Amino acid sequence: MGTIHIRQGDAGSLIVLVPYTPERVAKIKTVTGRRWHQQEKHWTVPQTPKTIAQLVALFTGDPVEVDPSLRPVNSPGNLETSPQPVSDHVTAATITLLDQVRRAIRTRHYSYRTEEAYIGWIRRFVLFHLQRDPTEMGAVEVSRFLTSLAVERHVAASTQNQALAAILFLYKDVLDRDPGWVDDMVRAKRPQRLPVVLTQQEVQALLAALDGVPWMLGTLLYGSGLRLMECLRLRVKDVNFDRGEMVVREGKGNKDRVTMVPSAVVPKLRTHLERVRKQHEADVAAGFGRVGLPDALARKYPRADREWGWQWVFPSSTISADPRTGERRRHHLHETVPQRAIREAARRAGMTRPVGPHTLRHCFATHLLEAGYDIRTVQELLGHSDVRTTMIYTHVLNRGGRGVQSPVDRLLGGSNASC
Repeated sequence: MGTIHIRQGDAGSLIVLVPYTPERVAKIKTVTGRRWHQQEKHWTVPQTPKTIAQLVALFTGDPVEVDPSLRPVNSPGNLETSPQPVSDHVTAATITLLDQVRRAIRTRHYSYRTEEAYIGWIRRFVLFHLQRDPTEMGAVEVSRFLTSLAVERHVAASTQNQALAAILFLYKDVLDRDPGWVDDMVRAKRPQRLPVVLTQQEVQALLAALDGVPWMLGTLLYGSGLRLMECLRLRVKDVNFDRGEMVVREGKGNKDRVTMVPSAVVPKLRTHLERVRKQHEADVAAGFGRVGLPDALARKYPRADREWGWQWVFPSSTISADPRTGERRRHHLHETVPQRAIREAARRAGMTRPVGPHTLRHCFATHLLEAGYDIRTVQELLGHSDVRTTMIYTHVLNRGGRGVQSPVDRLLGGSNASC
């Protein structure tokens, strides 16, 4: 029948995921203050000291999985640290370890994706060691966990390094501990991989297999050199049709940069924005129309979140709850939409190599270098901090093996020699 999951919701509430059966629905309806959320397909219940025990008792005989972060503070096998002041009004005794991690991440203005990744790895690390207190563990336990990832789960070096980064964040920035072994940890060496780069004819075939919003996204990825999330997070105010440029805000490394708007996409993009504006006006009339703003701008400019300039260029087709605040609003388009569309377009175009949204960024850089543009210009357009990162594209230029003619071609007079 499926496992029932209980996890942390917004402030003062728990999220309960209940695979449907009439008996289960009847049981959860006995909980005072429960609420069904049709769009998210889950229940919420008030979070009180007795709620979790009540839910577990209700579903006796059913598989129930409780988020480890919800275990009581300072109980055996918990995920919490010893009490220490966090602020004038909040102590660590009232919040879980994972709550402390979230606080530390948000204080440093890390992205939500980083928050999700770090929380996930810290949870896995603690559960791997049977929920031991992290303050009692050190280099041996961390090394054992990382070894398990590589040997048993066969994760990539980048994944292993991300797990290590999350654990080091836990010890250095959350628990404020530096036992001495942190700097001695050996990081997995990432192998050097060459990016997949399509020819201009292949890119043309790929874009021809797209239409609508996926076509606009694909054209911007290839024509402007954007990363996928940079493209999805574009706001109306950052696109300047008159100057033919756009500003990429808070790109990788939290850096802004300027790149071009391809003239080929301008007519369809203008028409698209007209439709988006009508949708935004309808949302405002319905009591929505607010958009997430960076940092504290929402408090500084209380009405800015409803202004047209701050809206997403590529908004979602549905209104959903913000994962951090719980506020219901229209987020930007989810990344899986262009990912699936581009993979399907590549399949229809008969391509055998793996092609995704980031492939178009690789093509942008390589084709500019092929056209004779300076590598420093390409570096700036891509937003690379180090030119050595950009230089990877010099290895995949359309010149055969580094532009060297094969000796067999010189010997046999090229590719038309008969066998």
